[in-house]
Amino acid sequence: MARRIDVRGAGGVRLAAWEFGDPPKTARTRDGAYEGTRDGAYGGTHDPAHDAAGHLPGVLLLHGLMGRASHWAPTARWLSARHRAVALDQRGHGRSDKPPRAAYTREAYVEDVEAALEQLGLGPAVLIGHAMGALTAWQLAAKRPDLVRGLIICDMRASALGAASQHTWTEWFRAWPVPFATLADVRKWFGEDDPWVERPNPARGEFYAEVMAESPDGWRPVFEPEQMLRSRETWVYDAHWEELAQVRCPTLVVRGLDGELGRAEAQEMVRVLPHGQYAEVADAGHLVHYDQPEAWRAAIEPFLDTLRES
Repeated sequence: MARRIDVRGAGGVRLAAWEFGDPPKTARTRDGAYEGTRDGAYGGTHDPAHDAAGHLPGVLLLHGLMGRASHWAPTARWLSARHRAVALDQRGHGRSDKPPRAAYTREAYVEDVEAALEQLGLGPAVLIGHAMGALTAWQLAAKRPDLVRGLIICDMRASALGAASQHTWTEWFRAWPVPFATLADVRKWFGEDDPWVERPNPARGEFYAEVMAESPDGWRPVFEPEQMLRSRETWVYDAHWEELAQVRCPTLVVRGLDGELGRAEAQEMVRVLPHGQYAEVADAGHLVHYDQPEAWRAAIEPFLDTLRES
């Protein structure tokens, strides 16, 4: 069960946060359902005084570009046994607002997470970020060390990717055969037919099926590709080693063996981090937590246990 909590990010953008665990019993209606539920979500205002999980150490999970909070559901569910686990739909993603004229900058994403931690009363929290979400997490950890007590970076590079990378992504979006007639077509294209797929990857197909919504003419992404490119262009041209070196909390760098973060760069990131550790997950690509959820858990659980003990 995940309950939705709306928070306000930079510029007043409404963000959907999803808290995993049992919702307050007072939220039940006469028929036994939860008030405001849709797709299993409870909609309401968070009140730690009525939530046993409010006394547990906080964890905030941040998806990558084009992702959504629900991609973290398996991770958040097992975390919720010993943590207050919340996943955030970042601006332009999932069920958060997607204002066409809003800022899709590095600063806006970082300020959104800062606002979410403060409004949820979650900090000092462990931040777990994948790709773009990981960059946001370590930039916030450098900016507001008082809000972050631990950090897990999943398959995100600190080096600059450059203009060629942005051009490649622009062309890739143009290649999508949208609208898709069915979700099966979504799964097949992203799991098999996409030129970026080297070998069939059903998990990748499922990942993208989760970010599609049905429209009158077929299935389309819940995000605007143009907003994704605007978000991406605010980090691909720059390296981010300086902020990484400013992260003072314990940090675990995790890479998929076949992911986008190479071993040499990952180990250099660990070296630059004042309190860095390293882990890798075999048989996983960029979507580490989605490709190999059990191996992903095995990689991060000892780190989380150490944070709890300290």
